[in-house]
This record gives sequence, C-alpha cells and structure tokens, in this order.
Amino acid sequence: MVLADLVIGAFSTLALPPVCFVPALAVGLLYLYRCIDDASGARERGIHAFFFGLGYHTAALSWLTNAILTRAHDFWWAVPIAAPGCALILAPFIMVPVLVAALVPAGIARMGLFAASWTLADMARVFIFTGFPWNPTGSTLELPGLAGDILIQPAALIGVDGLGFLVVFFGLLVWHGHRARVAVALGLLAWGAGGWFRLDHPDLLPVVNPEVALIQGDIREQDILSREGAIEAFRLYLRLTAEGVAKAREDAPDRNVVYLWPESGFPGLLDEDEAARNLIARAADGSWGMIGSDRRDAQGRFYNSIMALDESGRVRATYDKATLVPFGEYQPRFIPFNLLPEQLTPGKGLETWTLPALGSVGPMVCYEIIFSGHVTGKKRPDWLANITNDAWFGNSAGPRQHLATVRMRAVEEGLPVVQAANMGITAAFDSSGHELARLPWGKPDSLVLSVPPPRVPTVFSRLGRIVPFSLCMVVVLVTVSLGRRRRMIIEG
Repeated sequence: MVLADLVIGAFSTLALPPVCFVPALAVGLLYLYRCIDDASGARERGIHAFFFGLGYHTAALSWLTNAILTRAHDFWWAVPIAAPGCALILAPFIMVPVLVAALVPAGIARMGLFAASWTLADMARVFIFTGFPWNPTGSTLELPGLAGDILIQPAALIGVDGLGFLVVFFGLLVWHGHRARVAVALGLLAWGAGGWFRLDHPDLLPVVNPEVALIQGDIREQDILSREGAIEAFRLYLRLTAEGVAKAREDAPDRNVVYLWPESGFPGLLDEDEAARNLIARAADGSWGMIGSDRRDAQGRFYNSIMALDESGRVRATYDKATLVPFGEYQPRFIPFNLLPEQLTPGKGLETWTLPALGSVGPMVCYEIIFSGHVTGKKRPDWLANITNDAWFGNSAGPRQHLATVRMRAVEEGLPVVQAANMGITAAFDSSGHELARLPWGKPDSLVLSVPPPRVPTVFSRLGRIVPFSLCMVVVLVTVSLGRRRRMIIEG
C-alpha cells in the first residue's frame, strides 16, 4: 500500500504547472478521501497521507536536483536527497486534512472539512523556515491561454489559497454522484461567466507606466565563475541593453524607457564599480534601469539586491532581498555544521520606489514573488518588477512553476508584473494575469513592451490572506457543526 500511496501522490502532481492536468489531482484526492474510511484507524490514515505527500512533493520538486547539479563538485552528496528531503518536511501537511476530516461522518460536510483543512495546512507552509509556499493547490488552474485567465480571476477576491479550496472541494464533489456533478458543472459555468466578465470589464486606473526592455542574457552559472567569463557576460548584457533601449524608444517615443537586468545580472558589486556603471549608462543612452547585483555593507555582510540606476549610471535606490531561500541563500540555525560556502543577509522588507522614469514600482528578487499577499510595501505601486536567475532550475518544471506565481500575483494584486530572468522565462502579465509576451528558455534577447496600467485595488490586495483564512474557518465551523448533528442522528 505504501507504493500505491507514493505512485498516486506523484501522479497527482500532473495537475500542477506546467501540465495543469487537473483530473490527476481529483483522482489523488479521491484516493486520500477513501483512505479515511478504508483505514483501520488514525495511525493507518496518517501513514497513507504521509507517503502520499512524500510522493506528491518529491515529484513536484524533482527539478531541485538541477540546482544541486550546477555545483555537483561541492554538493554531490545532496543530489539524491534534495527533492525527497524537502518532501519529508512538507508531507506532514497533507496528513492534516485526512486526520481532521475523519472527525465527521462521510458526506458533503466531510468534503468541506477536508477542503478547508487542506487549504489551511497549505497556507501554513509560509511558517517553515522563511516560508515555502511553492506550488499552492490553486495554481493547478493556471492553464495556458484564455481558459486559465478566466479560471484564476476569483483570486482577486480570495487569493490563490481560496482557489485551492475550491479545487479540492470540487475535486471531491465530482465523485459524489450525478447530482453533485451537475452542481459542479453549474458552479463552473457561473465561475467561467464571472471570470469572463472581469476580463472584459477591466477597471483600470489612469496611470501611464514606462516602456520596459527586459534583458535575458542566457548565461550559465559556470560561465561567470572565471574573470574572462564574467567580462563576456557583462559585454553581452551591454549589447542587449543598447538594442533593447533603442527598440523601446522606437516603439514608444512618448514614454519613459526603463531597462531591467535579472537577478545577479551584474557579476560583481555594482555599487562599488563606477567604471561598470558608466559603461551601462552609455549603453542605455540616457535611460534609467534596474539591475540585479550583490551588495556588501560596511560590516562586510552580503545582500542579494536590485539597484536603480539613473541616466548617468548613479545608484538612486537599492532594494535588498528580504525573504531568502532556505538552504540556498541562508542556512537554518538548527543545523550544526556548514552547508553553504557563503550566506546572505536579509533586507529590511518590501519597498515601493517612486522615481523619475520608473514611476511607482515594487522591486522584488526571485523567491519573494511566491508569497501570496506579501508582495507590496506599505504604499501600493503601479507595477511590480521581479528579477530572477532560474538558471539554477534547469530547463525543467521549476521555471514554469515560478512563472505561474508571477501570473497569480498579478491577478491577486490587480497589478501588471514583469519578470526578467537570466536564462528564462522572461515574461510580462497585465493586471488581470493575461500574458503579454515572453522570451522562451535559453534565448539571449531583449523583450520590449509597454507596461499596462494597474486595476483599482482588489479585495485581496486590501485584505490579503485573511480572506481565504476566514473562508476556511467558516467552513470548518459549519461542517463540524453539521457533522456533529449528523453523528448524533446516526447514533440516536
């Protein structure tokens, strides 16, 4: 039975981006749900759920092996354990709905309790280390094209976690007989109509955002380890910047032009290298830009940063990445030995820059974009700019799953989002999550487009994760009450 748990858990991940075969998750959910009654007790239920979760998260995070292989000479020993090791930490979260749902009799109440407790457990992943809410269940609805655009629109109200609740509840309800399937079909029709209406009636603010040139250099990590390789990478980014800025000026002569380099796009310490900044300013021909670079403070601590350069190459603002990747950029304190050759220091928190040419922009670095409800500072920006270096992930599901979070944040916040990635995928989304353009994996080029205006603030952008949390808590209270009443009727 353990093998079946692992295999069905792994099969269920076909519902996640980039495949988005949602029926695979419905099959997995049915299997878990049946375990509640078929298992002999809580211990057996927990074992089934744990090994299901182990298979699920190992398959979903299999791309982590690519990150290890980029430095296999240092971390060869971690190759076979990277994905299973993370899955061991995450698997207990899938035990929660199986154990909790067993508290009420089978039926609609149990399904609702299962869906709500699944969602609450999914949301709780933000409390592991610096948080690891990768692949939230609601991301299964991010189908490519118009279908996905329509399905994810409720995220503006209930966030990706609220979508996850609906996916799980509908995924169980569809197995509950003919009437339930009719109810699911009617619910999907109403969902689709609401999503279409929201797409067709965008309530946009009168904001003119800049024309951007997103630069993708397609530089492998190994290619910048030497001085010669770093110089060649820098020259390539200068050339792509000059080409991108020229095209942006041609396409939108009446707009401010901004260029955007990816995370660690500059292979050094940009704020300490005046000569490099002058060369960048010359290539940018009077445009402002945002560049990913490491930074060192007076105490010798290092930060993963994004810097705003003006037309003369002067650093006008610096944002230090505030949420670091566990085991990638910092090491949790409970580990008694050194795993990382160098650890980074977290920044002070999210910011909104209001600068000439850039306008009002929220700068973000890579991992930070995956945190639903936590992507803007105290002041709401007019657009979000995320930089990343997904070269670590390889040409795998990893960059596609990361890009799915970018799309979802656009819907939740009602803000256009652009992403510049070193090897891919560089892309842009409007404030409804519709993809405007992209550069595929492995293509050095510049992507030039006009950043569209933001929508009026969404409910989710105002209230955040309190919305899906409240939804789930109400469902828990109602289903527990109904379940207790039904149990009393059965026993009485």
